[in-house]
Amino acid sequence: MRKDILKIGIAVVSLLALACQQDKDYEGCEYDDFNQGWVFAKDLPDGDYSGTGITESAFDSVTLPHTAQIEPLVVNNQWMGTCWYRKTFTISKTETDKLHSLYFEGAMQNADVYLNGKLIMQHTGGYLPFIVPLNSALKFGEANLLAVKLVNTDDSLVPPGKALNMLDFNRYGGIYRNVKLVSTSKLHITEALTTFKPASGAVFIQFELIDSSISKLKITTQIINETETEQVFQVTQQISDSKGKTVISQTSEKIKAQPDETIEVVQKIDVEQPQLWSPGHPHLYALKTTVVQQNRVIDKIHQRFGIRKVELTEEGLFLNGHKIFLTGTNRHQEYPYMGYALSDEAQWRDAVKIKNAGFDMIRLSHYPHSEAFMDACDSLGIVTMNCIPGWQFNGNETFQKHVLNDVRELIRRDRNRASVFFWELSLNESWMEPDFMERILAVKEEELSEKGQFTCAWIDYEGYDLFIPARQHGKPPHYWNQYKEGKRPVFIAEYGDWEYYAQNAGFNQTAYADLKEEERTSRQFRGDGEKRMLQQALNFQEASNSNQKGISTIGQANWLMFDYNRGYANDIEASGIVDIFRIPKFAYYFYQSQRDLTEPVVLPAQGGAMVFIASYWQPGSSTDIKIYSNCQEVELFLNGKSLGNQKPDNDTYSSHLKHPPFTFHLSKFEAGTLEAIGYVNGKKMALYKASTPQKPAKIQLTCDTSGIPLRSTGSDIIFVYAAVVDQQGTLCPVNGLKIEFTVSGNAQLIGDNPAIVEAGIATILLKTTNTETEISISAQSPTLENAHLKIN
Repeated sequence: MRKDILKIGIAVVSLLALACQQDKDYEGCEYDDFNQGWVFAKDLPDGDYSGTGITESAFDSVTLPHTAQIEPLVVNNQWMGTCWYRKTFTISKTETDKLHSLYFEGAMQNADVYLNGKLIMQHTGGYLPFIVPLNSALKFGEANLLAVKLVNTDDSLVPPGKALNMLDFNRYGGIYRNVKLVSTSKLHITEALTTFKPASGAVFIQFELIDSSISKLKITTQIINETETEQVFQVTQQISDSKGKTVISQTSEKIKAQPDETIEVVQKIDVEQPQLWSPGHPHLYALKTTVVQQNRVIDKIHQRFGIRKVELTEEGLFLNGHKIFLTGTNRHQEYPYMGYALSDEAQWRDAVKIKNAGFDMIRLSHYPHSEAFMDACDSLGIVTMNCIPGWQFNGNETFQKHVLNDVRELIRRDRNRASVFFWELSLNESWMEPDFMERILAVKEEELSEKGQFTCAWIDYEGYDLFIPARQHGKPPHYWNQYKEGKRPVFIAEYGDWEYYAQNAGFNQTAYADLKEEERTSRQFRGDGEKRMLQQALNFQEASNSNQKGISTIGQANWLMFDYNRGYANDIEASGIVDIFRIPKFAYYFYQSQRDLTEPVVLPAQGGAMVFIASYWQPGSSTDIKIYSNCQEVELFLNGKSLGNQKPDNDTYSSHLKHPPFTFHLSKFEAGTLEAIGYVNGKKMALYKASTPQKPAKIQLTCDTSGIPLRSTGSDIIFVYAAVVDQQGTLCPVNGLKIEFTVSGNAQLIGDNPAIVEAGIATILLKTTNTETEISISAQSPTLENAHLKIN
């Protein structure tokens, strides 16, 4: 995939722009947005809708990324079936000497692609990109009709393979990721996805030596001559740092390529005193690879990469020579209503939220996530565990061939990324024969054999580098803490949910026996109230603390970051520390407190000292006040009167935490304001207030960009929140009120409208098409003062 990415800027706007911007200041290669101007229809009568004689009266105009159906908030019977996309476009007659193709980042799930009525490509699989050459059916200087038929029904031959009504997530239909039109000269750099040679194609960056004084790079560029004559060219590699300063540039000798010949150009480059990539300092270099012929640039690719040394030993996980313990989470890529059809900016916003929560690692359960999300992980310093599609299903030989192809294509897509430490090349929670696992590992070795690229699996099989069980797969009370099997360490891939939902893992908790069954679980909505959100947070705290006792454990990922829908249950899975609308629960702040206040983060993520009172402080609130903070000491005030200073808790749930919570025991409830101040070495570092809410009086409107501005052109999507507050602006955590939203400008509202208030907040999605003009949003409810918000 061609990623023309320039230097990283400090400004938030430039950070995302760098991950998306395409460089077009040269001849030979163009890489254009192809998301606009489509029409779409689903559930049409059986027939061929690829030709020009089809009326489009049943089709709607759409922009990509696009979901096949706007779903209800709770969906376990998402739309499945056949849909069609069509688009008319023209390529000038002056472009006949070039090769033109389409790059689909993701379309669910089996695709037939037609150009001018001719079937030119069939693709199987919904989570990885595919490339469609166009020249064979292209009409230059005339209107061309592109048609894509997508079938998203259950298919046991296509990973994940399991029928939707038995699947623990959904498979939302549509062309739900970007499409790009790629035009190159006939002498050009190849695409990694389409090369026939393993460990080749495009530009492949490998490291022969990494330390703090020097990094030795091996850069392999594969070039094909599709002209009818011999071509002479050179290849230049230019490496720049994050400020855009050229670090080193190297040009090859002149190279001759015969017609239809494919050549690999290998260049060895030393980077002295490299700035090493880490979660706290995610330094990315920019590599510009150019093919030059007679002082004219014929082809060029920009991509970012990081230099880091990752070692996995029986002593633990080491990054750049320092032992680390990874604290992470899991993510499903869906939004409410919209399914998988997120803008690049929305993908970045999710990544920012994950980093803000205190996590430096993400397991990409249970399939490859978008390239924009991977860009964000590279930039923000989030280590990734990259997964092939799979969950509790293994199929026949055809299915397994598709799995092997997924392994190969996932590696080729993401092999140059700084954030990918681990490759989860197993079918999650699925039995796999040793022979099948060996075939998978053989593909990985063909494509990626260098040190520092680690395989992992939920099965404890010796061929993998890392064992990644879920906590619930172990036996209490120690679970996996005593695991020791040769040199293979453990990473707890899931914890905090199932063992409390189905196994009563919290039986040692002091008050556990007195809780009702629904109060014990970690599956809690914000609207379930303080007591149940506190219990969810305690479950995660207890499990995390336990995991960190493991003698071979190098890290952990909780289940999970965001609430989500799934096929096999008619409810939202609510074990997320953030709800499906991206609003935090109390557990979010527990994890945020586990990041050291001195640990650096990259904008727009936020770090530093924090303190949070896990209480609404209203009648019925617990008088045992739980406070999460990464400070050394916390002082609590009630209505201006100090209730004392406390050190962190010292109990069985906190023994191995970086920053245990602080618990203040009050004798009774007294309405007013709780104020917590966090101290480090006697200095005030953080403050938080929780005031008793009064009668609901008005609405406050906000929109969530997480520091990533709305896209000015094209499609973007953000959450709009209507908070019910009292006259002083304190959130009133009420349930059940209805708030109606209206919008004017180039935008539309998506979701239930009126929206139901949960824990004081009603949420709706805002989909924009052009923010160069002003967008106005209003929210109203009969008993509340209305609110208005303008977005420029």
